[in-house]
Amino acid sequence: MTIDRRVAIDALARCVGASNVLIDEADKAAYLTDWRKRFHGSALAVVRPATVDEVAAVVVACGALGLAIVPQGGNTGLVGGATPGSGDAQIVLSTVRLKAIRALDRLNDTITVEAGCTLAEVQAAALGIDRLFPLSLASEGSCTIGGNLSTNAGGTAVLRYGNARELCLGVEAVLPNGDLVGHLSGLRKDNTGYHWSDLLIGAEGTLGIVTAATLKLYPLPRAKWTAWAAVASPGDALRLLSIAQARCGPTLTAFELVSDFALSLVEKHFPAARSPFAIRHPQGVLIELSDHESEAHARALLEALLEQGLRDGVVIDAVVAEDLARADALWALRENVSAAQAAEGGNIKHDISVPISRIADFVAAADRALRDRFPEVRMVTFGHLGDGNLHYNVSPPAGRDEASFLRLQPEINRVVHDAVVQHGGSISAEHGIGQLKRDDLARYKSPAEMAMMRSIKSALDPAGLMNPGKVL
Repeated sequence: MTIDRRVAIDALARCVGASNVLIDEADKAAYLTDWRKRFHGSALAVVRPATVDEVAAVVVACGALGLAIVPQGGNTGLVGGATPGSGDAQIVLSTVRLKAIRALDRLNDTITVEAGCTLAEVQAAALGIDRLFPLSLASEGSCTIGGNLSTNAGGTAVLRYGNARELCLGVEAVLPNGDLVGHLSGLRKDNTGYHWSDLLIGAEGTLGIVTAATLKLYPLPRAKWTAWAAVASPGDALRLLSIAQARCGPTLTAFELVSDFALSLVEKHFPAARSPFAIRHPQGVLIELSDHESEAHARALLEALLEQGLRDGVVIDAVVAEDLARADALWALRENVSAAQAAEGGNIKHDISVPISRIADFVAAADRALRDRFPEVRMVTFGHLGDGNLHYNVSPPAGRDEASFLRLQPEINRVVHDAVVQHGGSISAEHGIGQLKRDDLARYKSPAEMAMMRSIKSALDPAGLMNPGKVL
């Protein structure tokens, strides 16, 4: 279908107003490149609806025009899932004007928000009624709820509260044909047929556009205590995790692994950052407890956990944050790893998960396989050990040309992903598939699984206009 540019722009302007149809290259630029500057695309326009009715009108107009739609929230993704491909037969539909907090229900422990609300705004709204929305990401000031749900985001509190899918009780969405579907009642139990909202969560905008969601809230904990423990290996970190789960139960909110090389990059590129210890240790574990009894109870739990770790020879050394500022400083060591690695230069990221019991074996096998093939590469290993999700990133040897190293990405990905699958894991834990892992998905999923996914896509989006080239 040949698209008349002027006709298309006029049709979109009738849906959202001319001022919200961006067509100048300078105005579109920020929407056409991903956060890591690895994917670059083009689009006829960036369209910014402010209501769900406007979203539906844009989808209907695009269907009639044969324009593909690339939904985009805060544009903080790491796999190119919200970046358009080449050509002008597509628009970027930005949800950033869908900003309403529609409902807060303290007794039902729910909040209903529109897709363009940032994660930080949702957290703040929950706090306003003395409740916690526990999803927590380093990008929470700019990532949006729509994007969080579309990628089934994880973050640092999955161990205690689950990922985005577990935190969502229902969504409102515009389907590829323009129909509006909504399930925002906040029910914990509803066995009336297929749970279609779960299908849209994690679909990366390929099956429809999430416009609002009802999310779970929790009572605010009375106390949080944070500690950093030094351990000799990922295997010892897993043994400490077992002790923590046995001693602390549901108060264990976060259990994050940070390799010494990852920590050294943070210290190098963030001058205010300081290791908790005077000497180097192979691995660090960041532990957080959230307690609903008292400060004293939480601290006693944490200290007893660390004391047992020391007695059992699992923990080499440990420090407990005595106040909020020190806790924030420990968290900054973990949360700044990605930024520090970016400052160090080009790197190849892997967001993987394996069964918790096999993490240490995976790390050893993948490290060995990479160094056999690519001597002197540097592994930046960190992430959510408590739920089996590691960010297993590879940096070039010191002094290596960045461009030549990044050309090795397909080979390095193959080595890492083969090791992941050999250890019973997944090539994507929380970042999604997007463009980056689309071909790898077809390699590692079974033919039957791929056929089922294509059938679902074809049933809901027969014209293939919804975020084409992503996932499938």
